[in-house]
Amino acid sequence: MARRYSIYDVFTNRKLSGNPLAVIFDADGLADDAMQAIAREMNLSETVFVKSSSNPAYAARLRIFTPGRELPFAGHPTVGTAIALAERDHGIRGADMDLVCVLEENVGPVRCAVRLRAGEAGFAEFDLPRKPQRIDLPLDHQGLADALSVKSTDMGFENHVASIWSAGVPFLMIPLHNLAIVQNLEFDPLLWERAAPFVEGALASAYVYCRGGVHHQAKFHARMFSPDMGISEDPATGAAVAALSGAIRHFDALPDGHHPLLVEQGVEMGRPSFIYLHIDVKDAEIAKARIGGQAVRLAEGMLDL
Repeated sequence: MARRYSIYDVFTNRKLSGNPLAVIFDADGLADDAMQAIAREMNLSETVFVKSSSNPAYAARLRIFTPGRELPFAGHPTVGTAIALAERDHGIRGADMDLVCVLEENVGPVRCAVRLRAGEAGFAEFDLPRKPQRIDLPLDHQGLADALSVKSTDMGFENHVASIWSAGVPFLMIPLHNLAIVQNLEFDPLLWERAAPFVEGALASAYVYCRGGVHHQAKFHARMFSPDMGISEDPATGAAVAALSGAIRHFDALPDGHHPLLVEQGVEMGRPSFIYLHIDVKDAEIAKARIGGQAVRLAEGMLDL
């Protein structure tokens, strides 16, 4: 059976930048092992399979796979698929349009808003399906530092310390002193596997960040490594930024109000990505948060399966 697919570059408005995503349309009938095999074949950070939802109020049912395993939720597949469906249904160069849809993911329903403008890359943002929660586990700080080829004294800045957070997918957040240290680190997956804890049945992924960035508007600069997911390094990780929102609110003690933040990632890979994070704080807790970004279609074709 022939199935349509598109490749989108996500969290960017430029082709061959951002984080590439394979969107497999018409995925009804594909078994789990077939979807995992296709994701390995695509060999991108994530491949998303668009299926029919049992709820007629939802635009689609999404299954999200890395080359290594399925994820309950991920940011760049959510943003990219929301834009891909809007452009498929309304035309990639159609009239200006604002849309709202709900995508059903394993984490639960995810509400998305999509903005299409003639001559521009599409933009989508989604409400976090879960508020970020901290997971308290003992950490081998020296072992983690060795896995990143940094000094243990390089870890942490201001009130930020290494910690585990999840908004659907857990990440081990490692703050480093400054941009130069983040840019020059060398990730050793074997040392990481020895030092990092297992969280929710999987080896924790590394999300390394510092304040500031290469882009003058960036508030944070980040890199993500995940041997367990089969990702040597990820150009953009929306699920990690969702988790990071909890660390930012906690360690920066954000006051009540609205806090817009820009997180850059993928710079060291030559694929700069820009993730927009909005945090609303009430009574010293996150009341709601959303993540957004642009995406541009790079390619389309057919799978003969």
